[in-house]
Parts: sequence; structure tokens; C-alpha cells
Amino acid sequence: MSKSKAANSSEPVVIKKYANRRLYNTETSSYITLDLLSQMTREGREFVVVDAKTGEDITHNVLTQIIMEEEQRGKNMLPVNFLRQLIAMYGDSMQSMVPQYLEASMDAFRKNQQQFQEAMKGAFGGGPLAEIAKRNMQMFEAAASAFGNGVPGMPGMPGAQPAAASASEGAKDDEIAELKAQLAALNAKIDKLS
Repeated sequence: MSKSKAANSSEPVVIKKYANRRLYNTETSSYITLDLLSQMTREGREFVVVDAKTGEDITHNVLTQIIMEEEQRGKNMLPVNFLRQLIAMYGDSMQSMVPQYLEASMDAFRKNQQQFQEAMKGAFGGGPLAEIAKRNMQMFEAAASAFGNGVPGMPGMPGAQPAAASASEGAKDDEIAELKAQLAALNAKIDKLS
């Protein structure tokens, strides 16, 4: 089965977990790691993890294990207060509503993220403001390169560098003046469009 066919198939991939904690991908007939399962999740691949001996569906446990490993690597997305609130909900009368609420919240977040990405693509895709947006990005990139990917004299800014010699400062001043002139011209164009 080709990779594109596998990605488009509606059947979830069956992953078997053996007693020795190894995971076996029945689609590729190979052992895989939790990292590969994490990657499959990011790619939108559906899979089901079953205990090889009992046939029990343990997908929830494995997904929770992936989250725990990601959190231990320092990729903390779950704030401590959220975790405490979640733990407090176990055994609460509202416990049965929490999964649906969290799922709906994540769906809404994903939709907002997609809308934002589409809006950004649209800003650079076409229309009268597209050229202005492209020009602004070019000016931003030029300014970032002029400052060595940081802002001199501002401690803590990524790429911040000490001020260069006066000869290079003159060149930077010229670039800044040119960028200001371009920005003024763009603002005039925006005013005309408005």
C-alpha cells in the first residue's frame, strides 16, 4: 500500500502492544516507537493500539503515555493549574461532561488556528492588500538582517548583538532611512486605498 493511499484510508492502523512493551505496526509489519506514533498523530493518521495478548483496546493509555513523555522532554503544554483542576474533576459529578467539553474546546481551537492560517495565506495570495503585505514582510526581513536578527542594545532579545563600529552604523542608518521612506510610501498607498 502506498504512503498516500495509507494516509487517505479510513481504516485505522492496528498497532499491537506486546508484553515486552514493544509496539508492532500491522500495516508496515514492523516494530515502532512512541515517537513514531506521535508523528502519526500529528499527520492525522488514525490508529488503534491493542494489547497483543488480550485484544483489549489500550489506545487511550498509549496516547496518555505519549503526552507524558512529551511533557517530560520539556515541551510543557499542560499548565500545573490545569492538571490540578483536571485531577480534581475525577469522581466529581461533572466528570462525565469533561471529555466532551475538552474535545469541543480543542475542536474550536483547531478551527480558529486553521482560519488564522487561511487568513494569512489570503493576505499573501492576492488582492490590493497582498502586495502591501508582501512589501511589509520584505521590509521586516531587511530590517531583521540589518540588525543581525536581533535588536542591538536591547538585552534579552534573540540575536541581540553589541553595537558595531561607526562605519557599519552609518550603513545601517542609511538602510533604516530607506526603510522609513518605503514605509511612508506604503502608508500613503494605504491611505489612498482607504
